[in-house]
Amino acid sequence: MPANFDREVARVVAEIDDIEKKAFDQKAITTLDRQGQIRTLGKLLIFDKNLSVHKNEACSFCHTPNTGFTGPIESLNQSAIAYPGSVRARFSNRKPQSYMYAAYAPVLHYDALQGDLVGGNFWDMRASGYRLQSPNAEQAQAPPTNPVEMGLPDSACLVYRLSQASYRRLFETVWGQDSFSIRWPANVERVCSTPAPAPGSDPYPVHLNNSDRARADRAYDGFALAISAYEISPEVSPFTSKYDFVQTGRAKFTAQEALGYSLFRGKAQCNACHRDGGPGEEPLFTDFTASNLGVPRNPDLQIYFEGGTDALGYKPNPDGQRYVDPGVGGFLRKSRSLSGQSNPDSSWTPLATQFESKFQVPTLRNVDMRPSPEFVKAYMHNGYFKSLQEVVHFYNTRDVLPICTPEHPGEKLSCWPPPESSVNVNKKQLGDLGLSPQEEAAIVSFLKTLTDGYQTDSTAH
Repeated sequence: MPANFDREVARVVAEIDDIEKKAFDQKAITTLDRQGQIRTLGKLLIFDKNLSVHKNEACSFCHTPNTGFTGPIESLNQSAIAYPGSVRARFSNRKPQSYMYAAYAPVLHYDALQGDLVGGNFWDMRASGYRLQSPNAEQAQAPPTNPVEMGLPDSACLVYRLSQASYRRLFETVWGQDSFSIRWPANVERVCSTPAPAPGSDPYPVHLNNSDRARADRAYDGFALAISAYEISPEVSPFTSKYDFVQTGRAKFTAQEALGYSLFRGKAQCNACHRDGGPGEEPLFTDFTASNLGVPRNPDLQIYFEGGTDALGYKPNPDGQRYVDPGVGGFLRKSRSLSGQSNPDSSWTPLATQFESKFQVPTLRNVDMRPSPEFVKAYMHNGYFKSLQEVVHFYNTRDVLPICTPEHPGEKLSCWPPPESSVNVNKKQLGDLGLSPQEEAAIVSFLKTLTDGYQTDSTAH
């Protein structure tokens, strides 16, 4: 880990605690209508670190507001990319995605006309939304029981922790006074303090009868739906970027930004996937499909170094350095999962080969949001790129510049390493765009106009 890892973790945890305190203050002094209740509840849930196995990691640990609700630890963005879980020695295999505008994703479906999967949440689309009719809500249900994230061994453990929370009454107001009328076993505290995964012989180690399990499942759904309600609120998805002001006639692009937008929509073909809206559409800058861009392997990704068994007997990555992320294809091949985030439609299983190594097209909104100009963010599922300049240069020159080995002196400038996976590489919208350095810079300037919180003289105060 980076030398300042512990210090940066402590800083982020302190920031999260401060946001949580302000949310409590808001709840205490505000008369909330139904919408206000569920959004405030969702915010409290996102910033509550007690909902992890060791009570040290909130959902927001990997998704803080001042980075566009994605990774807030600069040293990790520059190195390991993925973030540690409640068990601090365990890491995920991908860069944290942004929460912002994620709640607008449609339920995952197959568009036969275009021959593509559309919707869902996560890089691999596995939060399909088929059960709750909200991919965003189903996304929220994955980290609590993921061994490399919040690490609870049973979804009922989260409900047990909620029953002890200081905002329990608000939860009951939103989802019913009987939400926690559950007979908890005597060993529930011990079980819920034991990191996942649960033993294979006992996949639901909080032993509840059928009616109590059903009530716990409903509360777990309520947890997820409240988070989704918060994430679609103006606090997280506000549509207040300079781009939005320009579209409503309250601001103007600079000449360079205007050129970048013209290129974005034209020569650079960016909006073929990062759609800026059409009739009746919000300009979300994604089409919710998936693609393999041919991004090089990132040798710093922590998952490559987790081939062994940890002190708790868990082996995150049996393939070690041979690991190749299967993307959407891996999700489509998964027919069973304790988290419920397996392929819900058997007719999609034959599509696995077609979607191997593809990853969901992210929104470009807030792609440059950062706490300070020099703060380093990471881009793509494996965090290979460290700046928008690198991303645009790759789109422009991937198929033009020679192939080189990682850490070559010209890497990212005059040559590119081979793709992490050469299967299903997108050859249509990128690779040889013929952009000049000035045109690349103009596109970067336009992308920066997608950062929310823009103020004009009339809005500043």
